[in-house]
Amino acid sequence: MDRNGNEERLWNREYGKMMCSNFMLFFSFYLLSPLLPIYLAERFGSDKDTIGLVLSGYVIAALLVRPFSGFIVDTFDRRKVLMVCFFLFFICFAGYLGAVTLPLFAVVRTFHGLPFGSATVANSTAAIDALPSSRRNEGIGYYGLSNNLAMAVAPSAGIWLYSLTDDFRLLFWISLIVAGIGFYCTTTVRLPARPPVEGKPRLSLDRFFLTRAWLMAANILLFGLCWGVMGNYVAIYGKEVFGITNGAGVFFALLSIGLVISRLYGAKSLREGRLAENALQGAGISSVGYTLFFLSPGEWAYYGSALLIGLGNGRMYPAFLNMFISVARNDQRGTANSTILTSWDLGMGLGIFIGGVLIEYAGYAAAFGVTACSQIAGALLLLFRTRRFFRERRLR
Repeated sequence: MDRNGNEERLWNREYGKMMCSNFMLFFSFYLLSPLLPIYLAERFGSDKDTIGLVLSGYVIAALLVRPFSGFIVDTFDRRKVLMVCFFLFFICFAGYLGAVTLPLFAVVRTFHGLPFGSATVANSTAAIDALPSSRRNEGIGYYGLSNNLAMAVAPSAGIWLYSLTDDFRLLFWISLIVAGIGFYCTTTVRLPARPPVEGKPRLSLDRFFLTRAWLMAANILLFGLCWGVMGNYVAIYGKEVFGITNGAGVFFALLSIGLVISRLYGAKSLREGRLAENALQGAGISSVGYTLFFLSPGEWAYYGSALLIGLGNGRMYPAFLNMFISVARNDQRGTANSTILTSWDLGMGLGIFIGGVLIEYAGYAAAFGVTACSQIAGALLLLFRTRRFFRERRLR
């Protein structure tokens, strides 16, 4: 509520710009993700464990930079930090067009993780600044829809375009252009001034990693591992097992439908502060989806699980993001964002690497079995330990 007792406005111009730039950032990046294993196999003749190693390079780079990104966006002008990081992210797409050898491609992909890791932290932290405090839980939930929707829609679009054109260079150009539009959005953002926080230490461990949320970080890592396997190998799995080239496009389309439905349905409970309950419900639904995908290797399960995973992740991730923000001080918003993203990316990196090795030497069933087990383990950890851990440390 504002000073007159009226409900503060959630949707403002700057918040909308941050959502648009965030959507463009994730769309340009994930347009390529499900197709890069196919590209590496066809263009360079790479086997699956090599593919996993090359694709996990960007995650390693993002992991290295994200803890420092949280400190930087909490210390310096967030708008300037965001613009620099987003520009570097945008220009890196040109490197894919010039990467004519596998080692060069690996270098470009790995380096791309640095601005990707920094820009995601800076963008999400700036979006929180643009929100009225009374609508923050709800606003963070809607903001997360922009990247989750992009992560679902972009692979569908990429697979559809590839099936029509069989041209990877076109996809690289589209990603470059979309990222350029996102960069332009950041140049028009105007953020409220942040008063300096007196008496805080300039350098300490909790400026790089939110130590108060260590168990929540471990929990989100388990969920990130699942997406690392599923998001990167579902397209090549559909092509090799079912013989379909556009099936993954339908998979991600159903996933995006689930994400949208769950975000809209869960907005009210997020506004009311029921964060742990939302996270647990989402983790449970996603567990059913991943288990269905593993135990029922048929096309109906292939598509049905996508809807369930979307419904679950759309409920779970924004609740977790709010949980991280809720245990952090006001001057640690960047650190809170970098911590959850670092944990998610570490899980994704492990999933990409482990998935590639398991698929190469033990088959798809082993890889997706590990995925289902990781999701269930994360849901059980949340049920029996993380919920209480969060409630004991919650500041607001």
